[in-house]
Amino acid sequence: MRDCPGGPEASPGADPPDAPGRTRDSDVWDALVRWRAARRPFVLATVVGTRGFTPRKATAHMLIAADGETVGTIGGGAIEHDVIAHARALFASGGHEMLTRHLTQELGMCCGGEMTVFLEALLPAPRLHVFGAGYIAKPLAAIAAGCGFEVTVVDARPEWATSERFPTSRLRVEDAEGVARTLATTPDDYVVILTHDHALDQRIVQAVLRKPLRFLGMIGSIPKQRKFALRLKARGYEDDEIARLHTPLGLPIGGSTPEEIAVSVLAQLIAVRRGVRVEAGWVPPRRPAAEVGAAAETAGSDAPEVAR
Repeated sequence: MRDCPGGPEASPGADPPDAPGRTRDSDVWDALVRWRAARRPFVLATVVGTRGFTPRKATAHMLIAADGETVGTIGGGAIEHDVIAHARALFASGGHEMLTRHLTQELGMCCGGEMTVFLEALLPAPRLHVFGAGYIAKPLAAIAAGCGFEVTVVDARPEWATSERFPTSRLRVEDAEGVARTLATTPDDYVVILTHDHALDQRIVQAVLRKPLRFLGMIGSIPKQRKFALRLKARGYEDDEIARLHTPLGLPIGGSTPEEIAVSVLAQLIAVRRGVRVEAGWVPPRRPAAEVGAAAETAGSDAPEVAR
């Protein structure tokens, strides 16, 4: 039988003093702030209840990072090993878990007590990059921030991209195409294209289509969708790449005002975030390359839209 990590000090009425190498709870909170600022995914494990002899008592904390680094301790030994294994599973699913273990009967420890540990996955806020600072972008950015997205708005027009219009967003008053080309993304990022210019939309799409993203959407009609897909096909993009572009954007709720459209767009983003299946973008039917190219030319150039 394994020794109880808390040793003889682990009496029912007192928390054992920290052993050499253990970290204090203050170290846990300091690391939590640093890891959150660095957008580092981790699990916070908290002892919420104990019965009998246990190595740590209620309110002991521990952080477990996705790369295996830990700060703090809930007592070491088999119970800590078990908690770390369950924490790893939470990185894929998110959420939380309540874990109760009898230290002797289930884990072979000599303590004889029981511990209940609450595990909570603290994942970085999903990043939403909004290209275009028009009428739809303004309510979308506000609602998205309220729903837990970290929002960045990109628009070269300083009269549109202002802190007064976007108080909860990071602003990049820069050329949108240039930002799109150099944008560093992760598979958890979202991009929504809402600019005032179809040609700019096309260039942004081509700049980000092959980047790692959770979602890529563009405002527009079904004719616009068809034109863009045909052009992408003619320029050598594969079907699975074209299918990543979601347009028309948003769920069909019948909205017509900028605010209602913003709600429909955010509903689609939340659906993706929560694992609800969202229909893939339209892909041109298979045709000879020459025919696809001719169709793309026929689609012509689009006139700029009214600023959104």
